[in-house]
Amino acid sequence: MRTYTAKPNEIDRKWYIVDAAGVPLGRLSVAVANLLRGKLKPLYSPNLDCGDYVIVVNAEKVSVSGNKEQNKMYYHHSGYPGGLSKATYAEVMEKNPVRIVEHAVKGMLPSNKLASAQIKKLKVCVGTDHGLESEKPEKYTIEQVSQV
Repeated sequence: MRTYTAKPNEIDRKWYIVDAAGVPLGRLSVAVANLLRGKLKPLYSPNLDCGDYVIVVNAEKVSVSGNKEQNKMYYHHSGYPGGLSKATYAEVMEKNPVRIVEHAVKGMLPSNKLASAQIKKLKVCVGTDHGLESEKPEKYTIEQVSQV
């Protein structure tokens, strides 16, 4: 039995739309990263970019548990001495909620050259209007685990 490896011209890319309203940030980022990598496809190869395009809507309505709104910090360094700036989750969410979702999904992707190609297929929108209706995206639902 020979191992089959998918060729780049055999990859069929679809468009998916994911609603982030009320979904925990970690659960959302894992599901979106799996779609971007193509791990749900039978032709998945870790050395090829065989993933799909993903549109995340309602980025401002993503949820976090516990005290993460006040305690979770986001850091950025300008490259100059003393150039470290930090902000809490609540501050970043108020200013730019797209950055939170992109940062979480990027953290779920591998640290290699494929990750830059895969993250470019992610479109994050505030609100429900995304402007990509011409691509005919399919709705993808993230299964919520019910807590007893």
